[in-house]
Amino acid sequence: MEYPNGDVPKETGVCTDVVIRALRKTGQDLQKLVHEDMRANFSHYPKNWGLSRTDRNIDHRRVPNLKTFFKRKGMSLPVTQKAGDYKPGDLVTCTVAGKLPHIMVVSDKKSRSGVPLVIHNIGSGTREEDRLFDFPITGHYRFYRD
Repeated sequence: MEYPNGDVPKETGVCTDVVIRALRKTGQDLQKLVHEDMRANFSHYPKNWGLSRTDRNIDHRRVPNLKTFFKRKGMSLPVTQKAGDYKPGDLVTCTVAGKLPHIMVVSDKKSRSGVPLVIHNIGSGTREEDRLFDFPITGHYRFYRD
């Protein structure tokens, strides 16, 4: 994968790629940002994969690493069950099927009941859906604060 600004083919992307591509449209390169922070602060990141050093091809595509990066950079917000707390562009992490980490982008569109839709890829390609509260939320982040 190229570095910086590397990407996998769009038809093979996962949930993290949705976030990576969205942030690239704002001029932010998570591949580079996460890699540089992990290289300088490797001990603060999860050791879920048994790695002894960073891997700029995959580190930014792992939800636990993104959660750590966002938290380290002061982007964490409270996790609530109130739809109004989630603004367009917010990033939400959750657990799918009891164990799989997942990440979604909050849309500017809402359901009929006023709950923000999310943009994510949960195995069927990128979709905008009413699924914000379908899974246990494990993190809420705002890349840009109001």
